[in-house]
Amino acid sequence: MLLSRHTRRREFILALGGAAAAWPLATRAQERVRRIGVLMNLAADDPEGQARIAAFHQGLQEWGWTIGRNVRIDVRWETGDADRIRRYAAELVALAPDVILASASAAMAAVQQTSRTVPIVFVNIIDPVGAGYVASLARPGGNATGFTPFEYGLSGKWLELLKQIAPGVTRAAVLRDPAVGSGVGQFAIIQAVAPSLGVELHPIDVRDPGEIEHAVVAFARLPNSGLIIVGAPSVVVHRHLIVTLAARHRLPAVYPFAYFIRNGGLISYGPDTVDPYRRAAGYVDRILKGEKPADLPVQAPTKYELVINLKTAKALGLEIPSSVLARADEVIE
Repeated sequence: MLLSRHTRRREFILALGGAAAAWPLATRAQERVRRIGVLMNLAADDPEGQARIAAFHQGLQEWGWTIGRNVRIDVRWETGDADRIRRYAAELVALAPDVILASASAAMAAVQQTSRTVPIVFVNIIDPVGAGYVASLARPGGNATGFTPFEYGLSGKWLELLKQIAPGVTRAAVLRDPAVGSGVGQFAIIQAVAPSLGVELHPIDVRDPGEIEHAVVAFARLPNSGLIIVGAPSVVVHRHLIVTLAARHRLPAVYPFAYFIRNGGLISYGPDTVDPYRRAAGYVDRILKGEKPADLPVQAPTKYELVINLKTAKALGLEIPSSVLARADEVIE
């Protein structure tokens, strides 16, 4: 049966109205998926690394980003191999991400050397101005901004803490990474404080497990000895070995981060190492919405934590002073 011109026109208008009603749904279905690259400085099976990436995902969700719906995340995990870090940085930049999250200095350096245009949010870089990653903390000025774990001045507190919990210590080995500028800076502060505390320092370079073990074993033969472990990516990678050596040779040791203590270390004073990844998601969100890293100030930690492992103290024959225990944010028994 032939339809009249009037009937066909009415059906066309109805169909057009139905299509128009569906447009918002179609627009939502075709929502642009943004791309984030992530270069981590720990192994993929490292619980600390998993906690950090989980905090980043949580932060993104809080800002309305859902993996698979409006954002895609490409993650590369590395544990200190310079060639692999550079290769992963190149891979991530080649994916043309909207922004890259770089964890620690080696990852940051590799990404920025690969691209001076892709926006970067870094985490766990102690001196981004000194390293040349940003022009200033308040006005980064380039393609990067992010979050620092602490200032160099904190390093002196570690030696003070060592003397408080083990007053008899007169020699302290400082485990540092000389290949990282911040490792040199932290040692310089400890060196400046040492004379007033009557402590002789012995720097130990942290490069590979064999070198660490040989140096700590030799140092442990000296009487009245203790350890200071500074914040550095290589120290984090070898943390289980360092904690084991300190226990085996009965060396009181002060660490920069709480997860060393949860792995059996004695005492730490430093920032929360997971929360900055949640906070970094806020900067990623702002960049995805059009802001520039150059205009986002580099942020410092909001607080530092004192964590003590009393089981380890007992094994070392140490009694932690009540004044130190009273300041603790967490005590592991």
